[in-house]
Amino acid sequence: MTAPKKQAHGLLGLLIDYGPVLVFFLVYRHFAPADHNNSVGEVAAVISGTVSFMVAAVVALVVSRWKLGRVSPMLWLSTALIVGFGGLTVFLHDSFWIQIKPTVIYLLFAVALLGGWWRGRPLLKYLLEAAFEGLDDAGWMLLSRNWGWCFLGFAVLNEFLRHRYNMANGHFGTWIALKLWLFMPASLVFTFAHMPMLLRHGLGAENVAEDDVELPPTA
Repeated sequence: MTAPKKQAHGLLGLLIDYGPVLVFFLVYRHFAPADHNNSVGEVAAVISGTVSFMVAAVVALVVSRWKLGRVSPMLWLSTALIVGFGGLTVFLHDSFWIQIKPTVIYLLFAVALLGGWWRGRPLLKYLLEAAFEGLDDAGWMLLSRNWGWCFLGFAVLNEFLRHRYNMANGHFGTWIALKLWLFMPASLVFTFAHMPMLLRHGLGAENVAEDDVELPPTA
């Protein structure tokens, strides 16, 4: 009876992490005008998608607290920034704010993790809480360092994509799609690529099979 419950728990965690981005993508695509030169329709689609993104993020936070019994610090920060930058997007009718939000999140985590690693403090251990039960301090240090550099790379990549695909040139939908289909797989691959190292540093094989593997925010 325990294994199925854990598996469902893991699927729910994945929906909590990536569900809001999927909602953002689907709502924008539904309202996006066929003519990219239709600036009024494009703004309306961006605002509709952003509002849906904000609502979905808050729902994900509530479901995490209700079903999983906790809300990770990463999810708290991600949701707060989604609501904050999303509100600016809606109020100012400017997609710049929702597009710059991932860069801000990635840079915040990069600075925090790399700064902690430099001072000898594995901050990822506190951000992910009990996601990797049994992992020793050396493992947490390596994980914090690697994710710090990964977040920095994500920030640079998002800036490149933000300048190339935005509402001004009619490719905002491409940016959203890349958030879902590029950043999400990259996060999954990066996470599971660390499994051999995690096992060498005390993570039990039974935890890999049964416990949730918590991922960083999709921002």
